[in-house]
Amino acid sequence: MVKGYAGKILHVDLGTGEMWTEEPSDSFYRRYVGGQGFVAYYLLKEVPQGADPLGPDNRLIFAGGATTGIPVAGGGRSCVGGKSPLTGGLGEADVGGFFGAELKRAGYDAIVVKGKAASPVYLWIRDGEAEIRSAEALWGTTTLECLEGLKADLGDARIRAAMIGPGGEKLSPLACVINDLRHAAGRTGLGAVMGSKNLKAVVGRATQSVEVADSDGLRELARWMVEHWREDAADLHDTGTDGGLEDLSLQGALPTRNFQDGQFEGASRITGSTMRDTILVGRESCFACPIRCKRMVEVADDEYQVDREYGGPEYETMAAFGSNCGVDDLRAIAKANELCNAYGMDTIGTGMAVSFAMECAEAGLLSEADTGGLDLRFGNARVMVELTRMICEREGLGEVLAQGPAAAVAYIGPKAAAFSITVKNQPFPMHECRTRHGQALGYAVSPTGADHVHNFWDGGLAKDPPDETLQGLGIYEPVSQTELNAAKVRAYMYSTNWAWVVNHLGCCFFIPWTRDQTVSLVRAITGWETTVWELLKVAERGVTLARVFNMREGLGRKDDVLPPRMRLPHRSGTLNEKPIDPEVLDENLTTFYAMMGWDPQTGAPTLAKLQELDIEWAATV
Repeated sequence: MVKGYAGKILHVDLGTGEMWTEEPSDSFYRRYVGGQGFVAYYLLKEVPQGADPLGPDNRLIFAGGATTGIPVAGGGRSCVGGKSPLTGGLGEADVGGFFGAELKRAGYDAIVVKGKAASPVYLWIRDGEAEIRSAEALWGTTTLECLEGLKADLGDARIRAAMIGPGGEKLSPLACVINDLRHAAGRTGLGAVMGSKNLKAVVGRATQSVEVADSDGLRELARWMVEHWREDAADLHDTGTDGGLEDLSLQGALPTRNFQDGQFEGASRITGSTMRDTILVGRESCFACPIRCKRMVEVADDEYQVDREYGGPEYETMAAFGSNCGVDDLRAIAKANELCNAYGMDTIGTGMAVSFAMECAEAGLLSEADTGGLDLRFGNARVMVELTRMICEREGLGEVLAQGPAAAVAYIGPKAAAFSITVKNQPFPMHECRTRHGQALGYAVSPTGADHVHNFWDGGLAKDPPDETLQGLGIYEPVSQTELNAAKVRAYMYSTNWAWVVNHLGCCFFIPWTRDQTVSLVRAITGWETTVWELLKVAERGVTLARVFNMREGLGRKDDVLPPRMRLPHRSGTLNEKPIDPEVLDENLTTFYAMMGWDPQTGAPTLAKLQELDIEWAATV
């Protein structure tokens, strides 16, 4: 059996209660590795074409990768996947914390769930044994109440859990899966998939470890990172992912008032250093990580009470509820974050729903009667928090917004479409692609809708010479951030494939491993004599399978587009951004498809490409 893995994948049919264990071959693990690779494989193999994302035929997949659960920095990541109720295509969300590591150490590299339980249940996994247990007493609870109830029911305070809150139970396509209260598999609406199956939680408890191929080599790598992480990641520990928010504003790259502007006058009041000096009460790590970038905040005053148990806002949350809603009250943003973690809602999607509604109200598309009397305008912190609560509760206008962007536009009217900032119905993350046109291409072609994690950061290519990380991929000439041409497409393709490598491995993007060190990690864990080239092919295989799935489900070139707002300059005038010409984007879309070995016109992977990637079977699903 291949080292570094449990060697087993658990299949669960909640409709019948049947469970069985698959023991894949070593070549399966080496071909697909984990994470999104496992998700795309099982969705194509097991989900019927046209299946309802909220129906019993959909699959909900929890998957780690080679590094997941291995005691080395970055080993706390895993992913959740399924057919997305938000996009209608491949849904996949990555998450840190401890649950993914606990799952592998408890005996399973992945769980594939189908069917729907007759009543609420949770899945209990302990050292290779699995049991379906009643969760009727937990249905309707917040994630904190759920976790406390699980600990009491099982008599074990050391369990790790992946849970949904009321957001997932009520099937909002903005709902996410929450690990251990503070870690969210946030995007693509997978909390709703979990809720549609009456699955409240998956709980893991392990008393064993995972055998690796070269324990001495692994310890040496782990020790090196413990000794050197401060050289590249000290700011992450000090101020968290929000540390650079004010710099983004100075560059004109901070999403502000629903992406109407790139600079926010209140940026200094919501940055990571302000949080550190005011409401921060602790820092937390993920499994085996020395950096401890996670925030824990607490607020207790006459306006807001925020429980430290729900952690604290990261950059995406801070910008989504802060600058993008025109709000500079750190306490209010922390409260919105707490609400989303308690109810199991994506902070990006929920924050974008609030900013969308604010712009609709300011444009006269929502009346006071529509808003339930809320003074819905940018900068109103208390109303931002109240509308967030209403979305979580599906109350009033929140019921409309909780159904996702397309449903909200349909309800409000066609003029609202101009204010909906999405790709494939997935709201934009908090990164302004008018300042980075390679990232704009990435938003357009992402299989999961607008996503910043598996994307390109143009700044490294704008340098002369480009960053060494790009030169190591054979990219030698600079291209400006706001230019999109064949050279930029090539750089995007190579760089993004490496981002997908990290995703497949179940490793954290914030850990400053070099590519060579990553290869050494995989070798020490698995015993494979792998290479950068092989891992890049693993990633390309996974992305190509995702494309096959999406095209089978009706997504194609027509969906690889940006929202109309990206064609416009900021209201306050240009700084470093440049509107994105849709004709230029379309021309480079053709180039990207051709470089990937996909049909240049449709974007469908060719049979030859599937054969080259050793996934010819995908041509017949």
